[in-house]
Amino acid sequence: MPLRDATPADLPAITAIYAHHVLHGTGTFEEEPPDEAAMAARLRRVQERGCAWLVAEEADAVLGFAYFTPFRECSAYRHSAEDSIYVRHDVHGQGLGKSLVAALLQRAEQAGYRQIFANIGDSENVGSIGLHLSLGFRQVGTLRAAGLKFGRWLDVVQMQRGLGAADRTLP
Repeated sequence: MPLRDATPADLPAITAIYAHHVLHGTGTFEEEPPDEAAMAARLRRVQERGCAWLVAEEADAVLGFAYFTPFRECSAYRHSAEDSIYVRHDVHGQGLGKSLVAALLQRAEQAGYRQIFANIGDSENVGSIGLHLSLGFRQVGTLRAAGLKFGRWLDVVQMQRGLGAADRTLP
């Protein structure tokens, strides 16, 4: 499946994919789907920071997207990133998410990041947890009842993976 950097032309599909997850899933704790202008601003911020926002497409249709951003603003975190991934609801379980995250890991390492984190909404999100485990992430914590969505408390599962030399050397 071809992966490439996202462009503004992908925004209608990206917005629709994310809206479905906001309205029907617990992988994101947003409760109102952002509009295309808000998603355009997010895409622009990610790319302006030198981070990757990738899309997977087939027959000119975007099937999923993933991106990484700096983990936190504080300068001590400058070598740590966080990933996000969303796949169209009708193509789950086909390896698309794994391909996207694997490509993100390479891009984050090339950009000089040494650690990458995944903060996965809902401890019952076995698909995302399993995907990250299969790529070498390890679970490092759980924030219990961190969010309230669809009338129930949701956990956040924290996962981490070293990149490149990770913490074995200083940058």
